[in-house]
Amino acid sequence: MDKWTELRTAYQVAKLGTVSAAAETLGFHRATVNRHIDLLEEELGARIFIRHARGYTLTELGEDALRVAQKTDDLMEDLAGRVRGEKAELSGEIKVTILLPLMKALIGPVARFRSENPNCRVNVIASEELERLEYGDAHVALRVGRKPDHPDYVVTPRAPVGLNLYAHDRYVERKGLPFGADQLEGHEFVLPVGKETQLPFTPWVAENIDPSQVALASNHPFVVTEAVMSGLGLGFLSDLDVAGRTDLHAVLPVNNAWSIPLWIVTHVDLHRTEKVQAMLTCLKDG
Repeated sequence: MDKWTELRTAYQVAKLGTVSAAAETLGFHRATVNRHIDLLEEELGARIFIRHARGYTLTELGEDALRVAQKTDDLMEDLAGRVRGEKAELSGEIKVTILLPLMKALIGPVARFRSENPNCRVNVIASEELERLEYGDAHVALRVGRKPDHPDYVVTPRAPVGLNLYAHDRYVERKGLPFGADQLEGHEFVLPVGKETQLPFTPWVAENIDPSQVALASNHPFVVTEAVMSGLGLGFLSDLDVAGRTDLHAVLPVNNAWSIPLWIVTHVDLHRTEKVQAMLTCLKDG
């Protein structure tokens, strides 16, 4: 299929929502935009848009076509920038997907990236799913656990994230600070639920904490973290949560078996583009 011009037009219509906006951005007449969409749909043999009074909505086929167009647009934009020698003037959007509990590992690198590339917008997608990098759903992903094994992914290790049981000053004022697993009787806990089987400290919890000691349980990591910070109970926090804080106290010795591997993931097609390389530099140095 030799329809990049038509695909690029459809991409702008999908991104901007109307033919008029796409025509203005591309410098085309409205009739040209409509003709491009018709030609593309004829080539594909199916509708990519549902037309309605307020604009255009993508069909399932249209969503797939848009992902292809997004990645192609990224590559063309990067090539044009290289030709013009604009390495230091990145623009457009870069999408980073990350798990919510890792957000603190991202903010510093993003701030540096924005400082160095003020014309480039960062779109952070907080998701438990590894966005389909091969479709351009994201440019960079930060993930924990087992190393992603997709053959088209470039996977770079980052320092693992450690976990431990912590007490906040507010809790210590109420209940005291236990030292070690043999001093936990009478203490209260804040624990995650839902996907606890994925957490490395789960077996330890089952062996050492009675259900009657659980003051609060939640399936959302931010709820657990805030509850620990409020002094509601002892709880598991990561190195990212406690970095630079003096009001949190480790209860147990460091356990390297509770460290979670952290990976930076990109797709091979976009890995060498200027925007992705600039973000990777910030993430690796962060």
